[in-house]
Amino acid sequence: MSGLSGKVQTVLGCIEPSQLGICHTHEHLSMTYDNYYRPPPSGHEDNVTLPFKMENLGWIRQYPYSCKANLRLNDEEANTGIIEELKEFKRLGGGTIVDSTILGISRDLAFQKRLATETGVNIISSTGYYDAVSHPSNMDAITEEEIDAMMRNEILVGCEGTDVKCGSIGELGCSWPLQANEKKVLRAAAVTQTQLGCPVIIHPGRGSKAPEEIVRILQEAGGNIGKTVMSHIDRTLHTDEEILEFAKLGTYLEYDLFGIETSNYQCNPTVDMPSDGERIRRIQVLFANGFDKVVIAHDVHTKHRLVRYGGHGFTHILSNVLPQMRRRGVTQEQIDKMLIDNPREWLTFL
Repeated sequence: MSGLSGKVQTVLGCIEPSQLGICHTHEHLSMTYDNYYRPPPSGHEDNVTLPFKMENLGWIRQYPYSCKANLRLNDEEANTGIIEELKEFKRLGGGTIVDSTILGISRDLAFQKRLATETGVNIISSTGYYDAVSHPSNMDAITEEEIDAMMRNEILVGCEGTDVKCGSIGELGCSWPLQANEKKVLRAAAVTQTQLGCPVIIHPGRGSKAPEEIVRILQEAGGNIGKTVMSHIDRTLHTDEEILEFAKLGTYLEYDLFGIETSNYQCNPTVDMPSDGERIRRIQVLFANGFDKVVIAHDVHTKHRLVRYGGHGFTHILSNVLPQMRRRGVTQEQIDKMLIDNPREWLTFL
C-alpha cells in the first residue's frame, strides 16, 4: 500500500476523513465539453451561438449541448462564479467537492488549488481518462501498464509537474457499447485501486446494461467494487426493478444530476431525464429495500447550471433538495448517510 491508508487526499494535502463534512461526490470545477456538442433541431441552427441573456435561457436549458458557449466551463467569468458559489456552499455547511474532471476534458489543477485556498472547501482532484471521444490520438499504443503507472504517479507524486496529488480515480468515461480503449482504462484502474486502496468513480455508457458490464470488467481485473461509485444512475437505470437488481452488485449508486429538471435529454433522446422529485423517490426505494450505498451531487459541467448564468448552482442540494427530501419522509440519518458517511468511507484510502 501507499502510506495513504486511513487518509483522504485533497489538492492541499492529506486530511483526516472526519474533516470532509458534507460532500458532493461528483462535480466539475472546469470542463471543456466541445466533443459532446449536439446539433439543434432543424430550424434552430442560428441558436448555437446564442449569448447568455434572459430571453435565451429557456432555449439553452432545453438544448444545452447545442449552445457552443455553454460547453466551455473554463473561462475567468465562469471561474469567478464558481468561487462565489463555493463560498456560499461553505457558508451553508458544505465541506468537500470531488472534482471529477480528468485528462481530456480540461482539468485545471491551479484553479482547484485556488478554490481550496480562497473558499475553505476541501477539493479532491481526480486522475484517469474520460471516454473514447476525448482520448489522446496515441491511445491505441498506450498500454494498461502505462495507464496504471500514470495514475499511480498522479496519486503518489503529483500531476503534470505540479505538487497537486489526486485523491480519486475517475470519472472514468465509458461509451455504450464499450470501446476497447475504455476497457483498457477500466482494467488499469482496477490494478491501481488494488495497489493503493483508492476510490474509483465511473461514468457509465448510456444504456441500461452498461453499469453491470463495467462492474464485471472491474471484478475480473481485481477491482474493489465496494469502493467504486457508479455515476449517473438517474439517467441510466429507470425502473425500480433494474435499480434494485444493480444495487445487489455492491457499488455506490450515485444520483448526481440534481437540478436538471428538463426531461429532454439530448445525449440519449430515447429516455426522459427524471425530475428531482423522481430522483428522491428512486432513492427512497433503495433505502426501503435495504440498499443505503447512495451518494448525491449535481454533476455541474456546463455554464447554464451556474447561478451566474441562470442556473441552480452548487448549493441546490443544500438549499432546495434537502428540504424536499425531508418533506417526502427521507430521514436525517439517511441524508447524513448520502452526504457524509458514504463519501467518507468511499474517499478514505484503505
